[in-house]
Amino acid sequence: MIVESLFFAIDVTLPISLIIVLGVVLKRIGWINDEFAQVGSRLVFNLTLPALLFVNIATTDLTSHFPLFLIIVAGLFMLGSFVLMHGIALYIPTQFSRGAFVQGACRGNMAIVGLALAANAFGEQVLPLASMYLAALVIPVNIFSILTLYYHQSAAPSGKTVLLSVLKNPLAIAIFIAIIIALLSIKLPKVLIDTGDYLARMTLPLALLCVGASIRLHEFRASQLLYAAISSKIVFLPVVATVIAYYCGIRGDELGVLYVMTAAPTAAAAYPMVRTIGGDYHLTAAIIAGSTLFSMFTSTFGLFVLRYVGWV
Repeated sequence: MIVESLFFAIDVTLPISLIIVLGVVLKRIGWINDEFAQVGSRLVFNLTLPALLFVNIATTDLTSHFPLFLIIVAGLFMLGSFVLMHGIALYIPTQFSRGAFVQGACRGNMAIVGLALAANAFGEQVLPLASMYLAALVIPVNIFSILTLYYHQSAAPSGKTVLLSVLKNPLAIAIFIAIIIALLSIKLPKVLIDTGDYLARMTLPLALLCVGASIRLHEFRASQLLYAAISSKIVFLPVVATVIAYYCGIRGDELGVLYVMTAAPTAAAAYPMVRTIGGDYHLTAAIIAGSTLFSMFTSTFGLFVLRYVGWV
């Protein structure tokens, strides 16, 4: 049982980890560069990832498959996480670092690493479930992240600022249109679905290569704040979320999706947001790099434990 559970965890995380490491290696030997990582990340965020979410949601019967209870539990936990980390951040002496710490500890890379782990762990058939999870939480996560950064800069954002940020988000646009199509049971042309599917298949490998190319080992400076944020993001919060969900009655694929989504490393999109709104972007870059690197090991161990105890 132990060996079987260990091989399951390694089979899930190793391909993802190898593509991230490949991104690091290709960057080191000069086959790809920072510009590739920036352009590739922009392509994923603006085109291929919206296509993936659109196809998965628009072709799913939401009336019979929408995981309402899972979404409620995950949403309440996300809200509680931001509140908890806000409280901890108030004890950080440097106000400039508070917003970066909170966002780094709470905002996960669900759209890239989370989806990749879900698909690898539970098969392609779980992607609609994972996409609906992402669809329900991506907008609140973005709103809370914006409010977090503004709050710790002592400048309350206007409702217009928050609304425009959400309305201009390509993921939010794709999700909104896909939900309308799914609820109205509109049958899309096969050529549109096939085209979207081709774009969707580019998402995970390209995004993971860009994640690897963005890792900078020199950013791992000795900082208690850095490692507190990393351990909260990839160890403490996922463990608490999974245990709470289990005792709320969530099992199987739904529990597995919740775990991999909460255990995903800090989202790369946190960096440009901190630079734009204000905050310690050096700390943010280090949290992204550190959580991405260490999550390869923590996710493997977490999936091993969940499989071993029979929760997934």
